[in-house]
Amino acid sequence: IQVREQLKKEVAEMKSQLPGFRPGLVVLQVGDREDSNLYISMKLKAAAQIGLNAKHIRLPKTATEDEVCKMWTGSVNENPEAHGLIVQLPLDSVHPIDTEKVTNAVTPEKDVDGLSSVNAGRLARGDLQDCFIPCTPNGCMKLIRQTGVSVAGRNAVVIGRSKIVGAPMHDLLLWNHATVTCCHSKTPDLAAHVGGADILVVGAGKAEMVKGDWIKEGAVVIDCGINYIPDSSRPGGKRVVGDVHYPSAKERAKYITPVPGGVGPMTVAMLMENTVKSAQRFLQNYRPGNWSISYKRVKSQKPQPSDAQISHSCPGKPIGQLAKEVGLFPKEVEPYGASRAKVRLDVLNRLNKQPDGKYVVVTGITPTPLGEGHSTVVLGLAQALGAHLNVSAFACVGQPSPPSSFGSRGGAVGGGYSQIIPIEEVCCSKPLGLSITGTYSFLQSYSHLCQHPVHFFKTLNTFTISVDYGFVTSLQKLDIVKSDPSTLTQEEIRRFVQLDINLKTKMVLNVCGLQDRAFLENEIMAVLSLSTSPRDLQHRLAKMVVAASQSGELVTTEDLGVSAVLALLLNNALKPCLMQTLEGTPAFVHIAHDSPSVMADKIALKLVGSQGFVVSDTAHGADVGMERFFNITCRSSGLQPDVVVLVVTVRALKMHGGGPRVMVSGNLELLLKGCSHLKKQVDNAMSNGLPVVVAVNVFSSDTEAELELVCNQARQTGVFDAVKCTNWSHGGAGALALAQSVQKAAEMRRPFHFLYDLQMPVIDKIKKVAQSMYGAKDVEFSPKAKEKLELYIKQGFGSFPVCIAKTHLSLSNDPELKGVPVDFTLPITDVNANVGANFLCLLADMVKLPTSPVKTNRILNINVTV
Repeated sequence: IQVREQLKKEVAEMKSQLPGFRPGLVVLQVGDREDSNLYISMKLKAAAQIGLNAKHIRLPKTATEDEVCKMWTGSVNENPEAHGLIVQLPLDSVHPIDTEKVTNAVTPEKDVDGLSSVNAGRLARGDLQDCFIPCTPNGCMKLIRQTGVSVAGRNAVVIGRSKIVGAPMHDLLLWNHATVTCCHSKTPDLAAHVGGADILVVGAGKAEMVKGDWIKEGAVVIDCGINYIPDSSRPGGKRVVGDVHYPSAKERAKYITPVPGGVGPMTVAMLMENTVKSAQRFLQNYRPGNWSISYKRVKSQKPQPSDAQISHSCPGKPIGQLAKEVGLFPKEVEPYGASRAKVRLDVLNRLNKQPDGKYVVVTGITPTPLGEGHSTVVLGLAQALGAHLNVSAFACVGQPSPPSSFGSRGGAVGGGYSQIIPIEEVCCSKPLGLSITGTYSFLQSYSHLCQHPVHFFKTLNTFTISVDYGFVTSLQKLDIVKSDPSTLTQEEIRRFVQLDINLKTKMVLNVCGLQDRAFLENEIMAVLSLSTSPRDLQHRLAKMVVAASQSGELVTTEDLGVSAVLALLLNNALKPCLMQTLEGTPAFVHIAHDSPSVMADKIALKLVGSQGFVVSDTAHGADVGMERFFNITCRSSGLQPDVVVLVVTVRALKMHGGGPRVMVSGNLELLLKGCSHLKKQVDNAMSNGLPVVVAVNVFSSDTEAELELVCNQARQTGVFDAVKCTNWSHGGAGALALAQSVQKAAEMRRPFHFLYDLQMPVIDKIKKVAQSMYGAKDVEFSPKAKEKLELYIKQGFGSFPVCIAKTHLSLSNDPELKGVPVDFTLPITDVNANVGANFLCLLADMVKLPTSPVKTNRILNINVTV
């Protein structure tokens, strides 16, 4: 009773730690033996009393050995809701079954009966803390301890050598420092051995074989026997006795267990105790942030090999091992080969009440055409936090993709000793990209269906109309006030099926800016990236506009009746892809809308725990990718970052100081001039109120004087810190200083705010972005853009956030203008409403308007203090 009450408290405590959690026990029975049914009912009753979720699986007598073993090795062993698994013995089958083979089919981590060879071996060698002790011997030890008699140094005799009682009882007494003698059917003069025992445990299976006069005066006697002998006075004509003659033995023993009512109830209690321990270990292993993860320290080589050579020389651990290390349940992971897996979205339901980790967003200055390596810094920082500072850390990077509506999106998989591996599975080409998440094939099919609905409708000779909300809404859009399909006229049916779309002109799609399929595919990518759940995905897809009716009404995918089906198809693409860095740090590679998907970041933030870090990449510079991340992505996700890391390179700053696109020779004067661009991008990075850490990504051509100049200039702008990073050539060790600064910066709690309020007039929001982030003097709209913007405002899209699609190679709309362009007007030539993604996309023409002269810091005398 005391044991059960204690277990009841422990179960309640686990439930309080993780609401909805219940330790689970599965009992497998073969056949229908009456005694087995009795024992199982006792176990199920005890489980219910302490709060366990017990499940009884009964196989018929015809079950074969393979069928029984497959029951374990199939879904039961991997079921995260089952923490204890036991086989009810004996197995009652008409076929021969090897009991040991069946018990060994149970995974040792859940073998709460302690009968598998792994647990038996650990007990035999004394690893008592690393195994499950069989329940009957464990119960016997508990009873002995309750007497107050010390086991150490006592003479103990065990009668019986079965794998269930005798053999493990011998080992248990031995490792508790008793002097143990194991007797059996071949032992001569059994009475003499029994007479010398201070502690006697009997499990021979012979009724009343041990006589009272054999027993030493004052001994402790534990009787494990259960035997039936004839007794005409009992209703069934028999009664239960033990292996010890109880009436005579109790006269000599100081302590003796009765049969029934002694060892039996304690055995059941130990089964419950082992199950609770297994559940506690499970919670400990799968608690967010409490990772037991193996990292790999890589040794850099000189000269440094190519990225592909480095990747191939450092094979990663199996993806199933990585998933387990970061606290994912087997049922939450869908492996795609040995090196990558999709993570099911159910994990967010399980971890819903868990606090998020620290959220770090990495951006950069305006890059050279070759890029500045901010994705490499993302991975190096995650490696430094995980492998070198022993902090739970997750990297989130965008999946390589075709060009999006925001500009081209690159490889995003790092390089050198800070990269995702294996490299060929993430960055070689579009077909390989398809194998990661299967996204793009769905995008193409989806957009083809949405752009050519009439083609599909024309093939219908007959059709069935279901009465639902979408049906009634579609009729209302056509000014048809009916709810019964049978009352529709032939003309109304034609209009409903074709949604009154003008079939004679392609201008239908141009009304909403859908000039080609690529635009639709880009919006679907944005929808996937911003969706927070499968339900949200379906809602967003249903709102996507694909055409207009003859009366000017917008036609959505829901009107076409395809949104639900296509959401079901795209649900698979919504799952982030789990991979790893060169050093074994977990990473999500997922569809990107200038930054990794909301789902990837959300899952990672739950998995790392409250003290862990998620390092999330954003494309391009702070003026482009980071601005959209804060004002679009963070609005969708509801997440607020803790730290901004701004990646800087010496070569890019020289370019912004007036040098060529790629300059390798030292020139402090150009570098100093280029630091004006650094200051502007720091201002952009600090625009949302968060602490900023500048990471100077070191190239082999950089001199120490140049690096120190950049760090000093950065610190003068008011950033939290500025540090040098060599993670491309040294892996996580090269980003250690950056990781330490990020940790300190994350402790600063600063209020986060958006750049603009959604209720501001649309034109004011556009000007706010252009003036605050780009430094534009004003914004100028083409007649077409102005007309479409007025239309979208009228249609209710004026409260959307705005996304300005301009070049990422300059703060202005002209990719040739470097430094800090000033006094220029940003030309907006087109506007598109991404209704499903919930933002307005404005196209800033890259051709300069004649009336908009542009000046840069190359012709302005900007004073920069060294």
